[in-house]
Amino acid sequence: MNFRNAAKLSAAAALVAGASVSGAAFAQDAASGPTVSFNFGAATDYMFRGVSQTNEKAQAFAGVDLSYNMFYAGAWTSNVDFSNAGDTSTSQEVDLYAGVKPTLGPINLDLGGIYYGYLDQPTGSPVDYWEFYGKASHAFGPLTVGAAAFWSPEFTGKTGDAWYFEGNAAYAVNDKLSFSGALGHQSIDLASDYTTWNLGVSYMPVSNVTLDVRYHDTDIKGFDAAKGRVVASLKAAF
Repeated sequence: MNFRNAAKLSAAAALVAGASVSGAAFAQDAASGPTVSFNFGAATDYMFRGVSQTNEKAQAFAGVDLSYNMFYAGAWTSNVDFSNAGDTSTSQEVDLYAGVKPTLGPINLDLGGIYYGYLDQPTGSPVDYWEFYGKASHAFGPLTVGAAAFWSPEFTGKTGDAWYFEGNAAYAVNDKLSFSGALGHQSIDLASDYTTWNLGVSYMPVSNVTLDVRYHDTDIKGFDAAKGRVVASLKAAF
């Protein structure tokens, strides 16, 4: 399996084909103009689908988002380190994404695409790739449940068609404290399949700042970057 960027595929649920999408999301912010938000933070490790993207080292990240009605676009970046998989040159991840968040009755949807780009990639061994996603979620009071699926026509490292399916849930104790978890399965045409899961708690000590402590694990054997571990992160958004 190509573990350099090992499972950058997450999200979406099989949705009802041919159903009409509600226009409620358009009306919600019709009177307002575009909004811009920023985020930045740090973590003890950069975990993606249960696999460390920083060779078990610390992460620093930042992002910017533009939204208007149900439409959004953004960019996000983080340091990476794939030296444990033989790539000693790739140093930074830069993601570009765009999508739409309509509603279908009581279901909140998120449909879009994302380009994962990398700086200083090794010659002749591309790491970057595209994927397309769909997500669905519904809130039952303080409990929100969701499903997601991501698809890439050519996964990282030219490993072929790939899918990631995930189920997730979050429970808000109050406006500061919540618990959440996810169970996902990654399949790649020219690499091994695996299952991953995480469970954690998030707390907002002050407005717009979130502290998250989470346990990640996979069923991958013999690769240190995919072993179970606790990761702490701190994120500010404004």
